[in-house]
Amino acid sequence: MGLFDKDRMITAERALRGRESPMQISGRHFVNDNTMVPPLPAGLQEAVFGLGCFWGAERVFWKIPGVYSTAVGYAGGFTPNPTYEEVCSGSTGHAEVVRVFFDPEQVSYDELLKAFWASHDPTQGMRQGNDRGTQYRSAIYTVSEQQQTQADASRAEAQKRLDAADVGIVTTEIAPLADFYYAEEYHQQYLAKNPAGYCGIRGLECLI
Repeated sequence: MGLFDKDRMITAERALRGRESPMQISGRHFVNDNTMVPPLPAGLQEAVFGLGCFWGAERVFWKIPGVYSTAVGYAGGFTPNPTYEEVCSGSTGHAEVVRVFFDPEQVSYDELLKAFWASHDPTQGMRQGNDRGTQYRSAIYTVSEQQQTQADASRAEAQKRLDAADVGIVTTEIAPLADFYYAEEYHQQYLAKNPAGYCGIRGLECLI
């Protein structure tokens, strides 16, 4: 795909074929040393969010009390086990996302949704700030019907607040999670390993 196609979703027929072998990662969270891969302790739940570059997005969630671990990866597209370079080409259909494992007795899914809406601009379509491309789209990938209901309700509430501030229309994709593919090891908890690294996370005042 060329540069001018990066803000348009590719079709399944045109997407890269990918590979059978998953990305090999350590599986340990750099910040808290908890596991990022199943099996996990009983009682934890999963949430998946896309809000632009996953480096800064992941840091939003690992700081929340009750979050057991986070991991960055790719979801919402067509290519199995993609590489970062392939995702950035726009040829996979995937968004950069954060997988959050959390203890619902300490933090609710609704609270995670509030952090999601407060941490980015959900009106920008296939970009976030200066980061342009389909991989930077706003997205919530749900793992249950209950999550789908809560996510839809949160989007409606976000739109009300945007309307009141005369800001724009929510473009956030909300869909059941099909697959999550882990990103390369160097992306995991990137801003903890590189404190001066790039972070494009910017929220809208009306959603904070």
